[in-house]
Amino acid sequence: MVIGDRQVDVNENFSWSKRRLQRLGSWVVRQASSTEIPDTTSGFRAYNREAALQMQAVSKFTYTLETIIQAGKLLVAIDHVPIRTNAKTRDSRLFPSVPAYIRRNGLSIFRIYSQYEPLRVFWGGAAVMGTAALAVFIRFIVFFLEDPHTAKGHVQSLIAGAVLFNAAMLLGSLGVIGDLLAAQRTLSQRTFERVRRIELQLGVEPSHYEPGAPPATGAVPARTDTDTSPDRQTLGV
Repeated sequence: MVIGDRQVDVNENFSWSKRRLQRLGSWVVRQASSTEIPDTTSGFRAYNREAALQMQAVSKFTYTLETIIQAGKLLVAIDHVPIRTNAKTRDSRLFPSVPAYIRRNGLSIFRIYSQYEPLRVFWGGAAVMGTAALAVFIRFIVFFLEDPHTAKGHVQSLIAGAVLFNAAMLLGSLGVIGDLLAAQRTLSQRTFERVRRIELQLGVEPSHYEPGAPPATGAVPARTDTDTSPDRQTLGV
């Protein structure tokens, strides 16, 4: 997969604030995907057959960040080349404002990264909650050692610590469950890739999932129980 680098730092079509946001966002995606792509939101891309067979974009907002993270996790070869862009003619129709774009892209990055690294995400949150719970418990112990009688006024520390400890255990459990689901997703993704290769070998037309879309031209009708064609009789079905 090759991505066109719009050279945001020197591109006159980007304002000062957009350049800074673009640089920050690209850095976050590079850390999440373990790649070196300077312009991660660029839609100028080229895929060879092997990369296209492995990509499974499911985001309804944008595929740009999802495919980069997938490529990094699937060890798909990825590179970038500098390109020139035309002048801006209209505002983007994908998002109403820059804050909305940042919010939606941030959620997309978190969701996609969590699919591939659930243990790191949820156990990281569990570690934060567990550290906070430990700090609250230590606070109560210090008050108790200083004066056991006045420690009764800090029972709320025990309650807060218990809540934080339960949250840490819950996040840890979600990490284990997410890791098991990630293993199943990997198997499903390999199955989809295999199906794509078989369909490509047989020349099957791609499917379309738009609601109300007409069937693809040349689609083979389903056989019925009354079908007595020679090939059906030969297969013995």
